[in-house]
Amino acid sequence: MNTDLNQGVDLVLRLRDLVKGHTQVDCVIAPPFTAIHHLSHLLADSHIDLSAQDIFWEKNGAYTGEISGEMLVSVGCKYVIIGHSERRQFFGDTDEAVNKKVLAALRHGLKPIVCVGESLEDREKGKTLSKVRSQVTKALAGLSGSVMREITIAYEPIWAIGTGRTASPQQAEEVHNSIRELLYELFDTEAVRDGRIIYGGSVKSDNIDELMAQPNIDGALVGGASLKAEEFARIVKFQPL
Repeated sequence: MNTDLNQGVDLVLRLRDLVKGHTQVDCVIAPPFTAIHHLSHLLADSHIDLSAQDIFWEKNGAYTGEISGEMLVSVGCKYVIIGHSERRQFFGDTDEAVNKKVLAALRHGLKPIVCVGESLEDREKGKTLSKVRSQVTKALAGLSGSVMREITIAYEPIWAIGTGRTASPQQAEEVHNSIRELLYELFDTEAVRDGRIIYGGSVKSDNIDELMAQPNIDGALVGGASLKAEEFARIVKFQPL
């Protein structure tokens, strides 16, 4: 919940210029709902795609305050973030709700960015991998392997979001590798190879290179650093070690 419309326009115009021509990386921004339609026009001739920060699973109806997949597509969205830890923490999104949202997104041709991650308590008790694997399994329930190329899994350790603490590249890689192994167990299909597993949790320009050097980290879900055009552009232009 950052930036009003004017601030969003300024940020996107600067980012658009800074990453122009850097087409080897898929760049997606997720502005507030209030800015999506306006920004879609500014990005029409760029390679930056739009994502929403959430979705509701019904197509329409008496669900005051909610936004459907149909609505998101109509304003230019190609992606949608689902199950972010803040949605789970503050708005009660359960694993079952996340699954319903994933299914709704795919029905409308949107590409889900599905967030999973453990709390500090989970990590200290050695439950990181079991917690994350459970979240992934429940989020993807009912799906066929053929849709995995449309899905991005975002591992975001809750204890590292907005805290300045970052999972070490080795910690993140361990979880990413476990997620990838799980996907092959669940789907056993070549489509899994096209799916992406990205890392979120205090990603900054000074740690992106080392994170992206890990074999199973395919990208980043950027939080606070995305509010600074120059910082975000540097992340987009990462240089693997």
